[in-house]
Amino acid sequence: MATSRLYYTEPARLMFAARVERCEPAPPSHPDAFAVWLSESAFYPTTGGQPFDTGRLGEARVVDVFEDDAGEVVHVTDRPLEPGVSVDGTVDAARRLDHRQQHSGQHVLSAAFVRTAKVATVSFHLGATVSTIDLAREVTPAEIAAAEDAANAVILADRPVTIRFVSGEEAAALPLRKEPKRTGELRIIDIADWDVSACGGTHVGHTGEIGPIAVRGWERFKGGTRLEFVCGGRTLAAFRALRDTVTAASRLLSVLPDELAPAIDRLQSEARDLRRSQRDLQGELAAFRGAALAASAEPAGGHRAVLAVVPGADGGTLKALASAVVSTPGLVAVLVGEAQPALAVVARSADVALDAAALFKTLVGRFGGKGGGRPDLAQGGGLDAPGSTILEAARAGLGG
Repeated sequence: MATSRLYYTEPARLMFAARVERCEPAPPSHPDAFAVWLSESAFYPTTGGQPFDTGRLGEARVVDVFEDDAGEVVHVTDRPLEPGVSVDGTVDAARRLDHRQQHSGQHVLSAAFVRTAKVATVSFHLGATVSTIDLAREVTPAEIAAAEDAANAVILADRPVTIRFVSGEEAAALPLRKEPKRTGELRIIDIADWDVSACGGTHVGHTGEIGPIAVRGWERFKGGTRLEFVCGGRTLAAFRALRDTVTAASRLLSVLPDELAPAIDRLQSEARDLRRSQRDLQGELAAFRGAALAASAEPAGGHRAVLAVVPGADGGTLKALASAVVSTPGLVAVLVGEAQPALAVVARSADVALDAAALFKTLVGRFGGKGGGRPDLAQGGGLDAPGSTILEAARAGLGG
């Protein structure tokens, strides 16, 4: 027996009574849960870009609602229900209202883009915090603002939203915004003097119930525009989050909200200048430290080498120091970080006959890690040994 879908004709209905037709273990996606089929239901299943309702069936909690392969409504509950008994259902009111606001808001906004920018909506997704529509072409900020204004004007007009069912022949004579994918009898959502669409979702009774619509952002997507929007309670929540963020940022920067952008631009510019100065100072420091290290070079095989553990050095510092050391002719540098797993750099002066990459490969082969480089300089990390042990292995690799 097919489930009678109460939400089709009464989208505001939250309570109902029904007979339990079947109950069996839920699909593997819901372990330790149960699948329940009812004689009728006000619970909306995930379909058409709109998520499922939640709520209760008697003492059982409804955690998911979907359509099975036969197109029947399946309620996933946290406990079993006895087939043949009557059960009272209660749909979560806040979630249902939120979905009605977002879905009706989408119809209003999509129609606004058709009317103001002559661009169609190709898909819609109702998310947990924001919803999206994909538009058929790229749109400008001015076009988005115009559609947003038009949509909110329709909401303020509090136009009636009616539901009716029509045959395929009747639907063909209607000014539908989008060609329906289904054939046969269609459920029509009619927003007075604004939009006519075939849709199976839950909607408000008047556009004023949608609350304000706000476009939160947009991006290029598959040759068109993906646009994020919020309606009703979500718009208020988004405004509060934005207000709190702007207020906190304004206090931290000691500027007014409309001065945030230039203040951030100024900070970024100052940060770039500081990074340049820091790089210059680090280069000068590396040159001094490199010269000191070069002075401590010792014989290692047939080479003069600087073998040192450098406390607190990252990969960039090790490379800069090694490069400074081998700027002096006739030297090899093997520098290792203090932390484990260790970073390491092998370098040699231009006049030294040594393959730094081959020596580094030997160290990685013994201590693990990864990296590589050129004959004159190689580096990497992840060497699993104390720095002193790595240096002894490097000394041996140099023939010392």
